[in-house]
Amino acid sequence: MTLPLEGLLVVSVEQAVAAPQCTCRLVDAGARVIKVERPEGDFARGYDHIVHGESAHFVWLNRGKESVVLDLVKPDDKKLLEAMLSKADVFVQNLKPGALAKLGFPIARLRKDYPRLICCSISGYGESGPYAQRKAYDLLIQAESGLSSVTGGPEGPARVGVSVVDIAAGLSAYETILEALLARARTGEGAAVVPSSRSAGVSRISKTRSAPASAACSVL
Repeated sequence: MTLPLEGLLVVSVEQAVAAPQCTCRLVDAGARVIKVERPEGDFARGYDHIVHGESAHFVWLNRGKESVVLDLVKPDDKKLLEAMLSKADVFVQNLKPGALAKLGFPIARLRKDYPRLICCSISGYGESGPYAQRKAYDLLIQAESGLSSVTGGPEGPARVGVSVVDIAAGLSAYETILEALLARARTGEGAAVVPSSRSAGVSRISKTRSAPASAACSVL
């Protein structure tokens, strides 16, 4: 059976949960995903060791992907990433704010050089505003969004047992990439989309649950 995203190439500089969740769904839909890891590897590899000595989180979120180790401060490794991006349909990244640009891959430049490329940057608090340069963590967003207020016990609120905000951010990113692919099929143009963990967390606690997936991100 032909899957809907067969033939698409996705390059992802990713770690932890949000971006790997997004690209895992892209794999499930048939895309070829190349996961770029730093020399020390995705730190999610060390979350636990319960799946034949490997991390359950890592195995769950990265099944079906190809993987390459690149040290993006080295010129040759930068050239290899650039070559992959020149052939990619989708680029996903969830590095800390500003890190990708410092490495020589600002999204504005990628959009100019590769007009059909869809660039998805998953951040904690979006690309603008007073918190834009802050890192975000699942527990922090659960508390800030009010999600912790609807769980726990009589003694007080508590964190949801799984990384539900990171998962939600990844799924929002996946949905937004699909929207961008549909738009590209009509216009021939790629896009830059910037889903955030904060927006994903707020959308999950909001009483207005009919908001579209794109409400949890910005499109540039």
